Amino acid sequence: MKKFEYEARDNSSNKIVKSIVQAESENAAAKLLVEQGFIPLEIHEEDENGNVIERLTGRISTKDKIVFTRQLATLIGAGLPLSQSIRTVLEQTSNKRLQNIIQEIIADVEGGRQLSESFGKHPEVFDKVFLALVAAGEASGTLDEALKRVAAQQEKDAAMMSKIRGALVYPFIVLFVIMGVVLFMLLTVVPQVENLYNDLNRSLPFLTQIMVTAADLILRFWWAILIAMGIVIYFAKQYIKTENGIRMVDAFKLNVPLFSKMFRKLYMARFTRTGQTLLSTGVAMLDMLRISSDSVNNVHISESIDRAAEKVKGGKALSASLQSENYILIMVPQMIKIGEQSGRIDEMMGKTAQVYEDELDEEIRAISTAIEPILMVVLAIVAGGMVGAILFPIYGLVNSINV
Repeated sequence: MKKFEYEARDNSSNKIVKSIVQAESENAAAKLLVEQGFIPLEIHEEDENGNVIERLTGRISTKDKIVFTRQLATLIGAGLPLSQSIRTVLEQTSNKRLQNIIQEIIADVEGGRQLSESFGKHPEVFDKVFLALVAAGEASGTLDEALKRVAAQQEKDAAMMSKIRGALVYPFIVLFVIMGVVLFMLLTVVPQVENLYNDLNRSLPFLTQIMVTAADLILRFWWAILIAMGIVIYFAKQYIKTENGIRMVDAFKLNVPLFSKMFRKLYMARFTRTGQTLLSTGVAMLDMLRISSDSVNNVHISESIDRAAEKVKGGKALSASLQSENYILIMVPQMIKIGEQSGRIDEMMGKTAQVYEDELDEEIRAISTAIEPILMVVLAIVAGGMVGAILFPIYGLVNSINV
């Protein structure tokens, strides 16, 4: 099947629409448009090269996906036909790459595909949680509610990640500034101190000599240092994409001092929030565990959920299956057990997620508060080292000259 871009007049609204249709030939595309109530004005085969360039350079943000999902949910909830709802959202979308994807979805839906199946052709944009909720909504006839749940899930996850990034950005900025100041002093002030000592035929103090040597190395071999840094960064990035690298990074997040509790609560909040959203939409327990395992974005947590899923498949309760897993925080199986007894697992998972989201806010504030004095100590050590290496030798020279 080929893809054809077209411009046509809608007989029902008399509006000009532009989109994509799939057909064997241009004539077949025109015939299909006429059958759907359009008067074709222009039809031509889609330019694949241009499409590839847009795919490589375009970026669809989380905000773009949330707005798309909420708009589609509102239109479907208002009673508009699915195809017309998607076309209306297309007209309000500014992101070029998302526009192309929506056009492909329109072509698939008008060609008879399920909406979830059409979304599934774009896994880089619509994840497994999104697809599972849309499929459940289609099956139950509550597609608008399912889309609203998807948007709410995306918003909560985006809000948590934004808070964590905010907590991590500040220390990195401060450390970057400290490194910049140190580099500036090494390359400008330290050589002048060396020249002063050379003019007076004096030997440099040990600490100052170390800094002079470091400055000389940077000035002489800056190109080699940049190349070495580039090679290290490149191979490090390649390594963390491998299975062993992913496992190492994920284990580091779960065990790194100061931040480990924050990451563990993040993963628990993500797991329970996803589980609550899926179960409340009618997704089966085992499917919920499989999808939640993929959504937590940590291989060790995923393995814990997968092991629990195997036990559930064998007839064991979910709470008991999660109880023995080291990376699952204790409150999760306890709250799920209450849900099993009351028949409201989804509700209890939602409450658990809310607890961890609130605790995560407190954890982030605590970390932000703790980081400030730590950075002040680092700054004091760096400043003290610079003073000891630069100012003290100068004072020593002045005193020796006076004597």
